[in-house]
Amino acid sequence: MEICVDLRNVSAADFPAPRTPDGCEECLAQGTRWVELRECRDCGHVGCCDSSPGKHATAHFKDTNHPVMRSIQPGAAWTWCYVHELQGELAGEPAHAGAKST
Repeated sequence: MEICVDLRNVSAADFPAPRTPDGCEECLAQGTRWVELRECRDCGHVGCCDSSPGKHATAHFKDTNHPVMRSIQPGAAWTWCYVHELQGELAGEPAHAGAKST
């Protein structure tokens, strides 16, 4: 698996505390629902995945250019770089099989 420089050796400790750990920041404000949650490495923004109607994690990248996010679903240890469109795993975490939606 190819790893981009933005994902190399990224661990859970590289992420700030999630700003809204219980849900997508925008969905909570709008009263809408999400499928899964993603957290921004740069600022801790929590947005919904691209399977959710709002696609707020991707919208956050487009608004801020913050390139790296991680899944904050229980048991997930994968990361995503929007710039290089590559998936990675959190350093020190076991790899999980299967495709993930951003």
